Amino acid sequence: MKPVLEFLPKDGSESFLVNEFDFKYYPTPWHFHPEYEIVLITNSTGKRFIGGNISNFKPGNLAIIGSNLPHLYRNDAAYYKPNSRSRATSIVVHFLENSFGDHFLSLPEMKKIKQLLIKSLRGLEMTGKTNKIVSEKLFELVKMSGCSRFLKLLEVLHIMSESKECHFISEEAITGANEKESERIDKVLKFVMVNLGDDITLPDVAKVANMSENSFSRFFKQRTRKTFTSYLNELRLNQAAKLLIESDKTIVDICYECGFNNLSNFHRYFKRMYDTSPLHYRKTFWDTV
Repeated sequence: MKPVLEFLPKDGSESFLVNEFDFKYYPTPWHFHPEYEIVLITNSTGKRFIGGNISNFKPGNLAIIGSNLPHLYRNDAAYYKPNSRSRATSIVVHFLENSFGDHFLSLPEMKKIKQLLIKSLRGLEMTGKTNKIVSEKLFELVKMSGCSRFLKLLEVLHIMSESKECHFISEEAITGANEKESERIDKVLKFVMVNLGDDITLPDVAKVANMSENSFSRFFKQRTRKTFTSYLNELRLNQAAKLLIESDKTIVDICYECGFNNLSNFHRYFKRMYDTSPLHYRKTFWDTV
């Protein structure tokens, strides 16, 4: 899966970028950039693709994404409807190692922050008290400028580097590459997300990618280390798990809404991925709230 190289221009008065985004839906495709990225989701839901990981995102999710690690935040289908009033908002910080000066991160006092950035090459999720503290400081950061903003970013990175409430997102570090296939795979991702509940076949996606079925299968497996069918099932099961928690729809309805046309297959795949049945998955969550 080859992402688009994104360029993040900044003017001469700033060494790093801080943005408070407000969109109808997140517009950025599957992409990468040399900048490290801190992203706090303040509103909206959907699927998050970071390196080799696929998971749901919702308000409050906080992550640091390493240099050149491919990623995509794709909103739920409802956000793309013409009359949708939903908004996708976030606070995003982009910075380079040399944003702090050529040798600043080589100072002994910066050892833990340097280690944090190395770990972020697999993506790091911040949870618990760390999430709460850092989120508050990011809201402060967007209102700052000059030296105070610079120091606030260092404070954020220091808190992250000291925390034990951070977890790897991707199983391995993946580096993006700027190749022509980026547009092709982006079209496939969009097609799958829009049509997730429909009968999606290999000929369908091969046609979207403008490739033969055999060529597309090889292309997809080489770039994701998964067959297209495995990838599609994982997306559908993620969506099913979300509906089990967030809705009172029946398991049969969820099965078919997520693109499974056989209830026994749905149960088998769900058990394989989550090590429990859909009913027990829902009951476990609901019993804790």
